[in-house]
Amino acid sequence: MNTLLITSMLVVFFGIMIGIGIYCRRHSTDVGGFVLGGRSIGPWLTAFAFGTSYFSAVIFVGYAGQFGWNFGIASTWIGLGNAFIGSLLAWVVLGRRTRVMTQHLGSKTMPDFFGNRFSSSGLKIAASCITFIFLIPYTASLYNGLSRLFSMAYEGIDYSVCVIVMAALTGVYVLIGGYVATAINDFIQGLIMLGGIVAVIWAVLSDNGGLGNALEQLATGENGGWEYASFFGADPVFLLFVVLLTSLGTWGLPQMVGKFYAIKDEDSIKKGTIISTVFAVIVAGGCYFLGGFGRLYNVGDAVAKGDFDAIIPTMLSTLPDIIIAIVIVLVLSASMSTLSSLVLTSSSTVTLDFIAPICEKKKKTLDEKKQMLVIRAFIVVFIVISAVIAIMQYKNKNMLIAQMMGVSWGALAGAFLAPFLFGLYWKKTTKAGVVASFVFGVGLELVQLMISMKWFSVASIPVLSFIFRNSLFSGVFAMVGGLILVPIVSLLTQKSAPKNTDEIFSCYERKALVTVTDSLGEEEK
Repeated sequence: MNTLLITSMLVVFFGIMIGIGIYCRRHSTDVGGFVLGGRSIGPWLTAFAFGTSYFSAVIFVGYAGQFGWNFGIASTWIGLGNAFIGSLLAWVVLGRRTRVMTQHLGSKTMPDFFGNRFSSSGLKIAASCITFIFLIPYTASLYNGLSRLFSMAYEGIDYSVCVIVMAALTGVYVLIGGYVATAINDFIQGLIMLGGIVAVIWAVLSDNGGLGNALEQLATGENGGWEYASFFGADPVFLLFVVLLTSLGTWGLPQMVGKFYAIKDEDSIKKGTIISTVFAVIVAGGCYFLGGFGRLYNVGDAVAKGDFDAIIPTMLSTLPDIIIAIVIVLVLSASMSTLSSLVLTSSSTVTLDFIAPICEKKKKTLDEKKQMLVIRAFIVVFIVISAVIAIMQYKNKNMLIAQMMGVSWGALAGAFLAPFLFGLYWKKTTKAGVVASFVFGVGLELVQLMISMKWFSVASIPVLSFIFRNSLFSGVFAMVGGLILVPIVSLLTQKSAPKNTDEIFSCYERKALVTVTDSLGEEEK
């Protein structure tokens, strides 16, 4: 293994990231600039920021390996679902309305939106707590994929070193440059991801005699079977649930929806929709397509132990050094872009939506300068906590932490998707409907956590055993349950609806007088 080549590429990569952070300091002098880039980010940067926040080492190393093994080549549907439901539809349904209403309300975060939209500081604080609590284990999971690849490239390197270096460097450019530095770095990291995934797929297929030969081996090989080379794979129902959670779930994740807050204008939204979708087709579709060929490699012993994270590194270990170096930078790019987004989202949420309201109640002022200081402090806190959890999980194999990572996505999407969507589109949405979704989404995933930890069992109850089959299933039910609960509870609690709803929705109905120059109208009488 050519460690000099890999080290040289990593040094250049890290140097560029830090340099961009320093360059973007001038955009981070106030809260609006630091958190949202002054709401002036163009389509390319926003689309790549959305995509790189979506796809991380969890996708490339963990999910691609696990679901590629479970479904074979049909796992590509997960990537396509991510592209067309998680990206295209998310931009079409949420993009413009999110940008318009959040600017009208002066909201900088998702909890801030709930507080302003429903005139409730309690909702704002509750949403900020949910965000902070469930983003920490989700963030910690980002580090896990790196350990395999770095240990493959640098024999004997301690996993803790990988985590600390990645966390420290991400923290530096986020602390210095804020959202603009994150967006520019996301763009560069996105380009690396696009080129990297194409190179890796080409190398793996070439290593197996081309696409046709690889598919034939997948259908007839020792670990294969016709179902793994088929259209819908070995377990279509499970595949559908994976597609739904990983695709529709993005609609309720604060770090994803927050990208729409910062986009520049109408034209940027239209262009960003196309760019984001194409990016997702290549990166997500490519990752899962690649994972579908995992059964062609000698990973049976690792899979028997439940070690699906070993599949992708094993596939890559046979490739040329330059491809391995590209993959390491690819995965590092994916992880750092997602990490920076999560860190900025969590720290700004805690500061603006939790600490600031508490200070107001105590009649203490948290001015712009103090807010910036607190946000930066929580960036450090968030990075340290997530890094410590990742190292603890790796060294102690703590099952509670591992299961928490699994339920994080479902809890966030289950709690936030429905109230955010209805809050943008339906005037009759009430505070009680939002609370119902929060309680149901978080509650269902906490039950899933306890079942996964074997604190109790529902195996004897068919319906519950299906719902709580794993965190993917319960996450989908959490989202669907919220979409049902919010309108029902809202209709039953119309007396608690905000009084200023018409004024809030007026942002979608602005009128302008124009001079008619190309129409033959009736003459005035």
